[in-house]
Amino acid sequence: MKSLIFSAAALALAAALPAQASEDLAKKYLCTTCHVTKGAKTIGPAYVEVAKKYAGQKGAEANLADKVKKGGQGIWGQIPMPPNATVPDADLKALVKWVLSVK
Repeated sequence: MKSLIFSAAALALAAALPAQASEDLAKKYLCTTCHVTKGAKTIGPAYVEVAKKYAGQKGAEANLADKVKKGGQGIWGQIPMPPNATVPDADLKALVKWVLSVK
């Protein structure tokens, strides 16, 4: 019986891992060179600030994915974000979902 309880706990933990996996993806694609999860703005905004700005906005995921893919400038200041066109769409979607979930 204890092994079944442990298995259920392990499954619940595995379900909670995508946020961490997405942070790992942010590191993999060097997003953390310019962005931090929480804290003061470095080169780009902290993810928590991005999540606040786009909270509840219809189409936020698609909009942010497009900005990551194509790059941009002016929303958060004059330092441009270079395009990240080589990030696979599945990883890009996971990253954007994670960024929008940061609290």
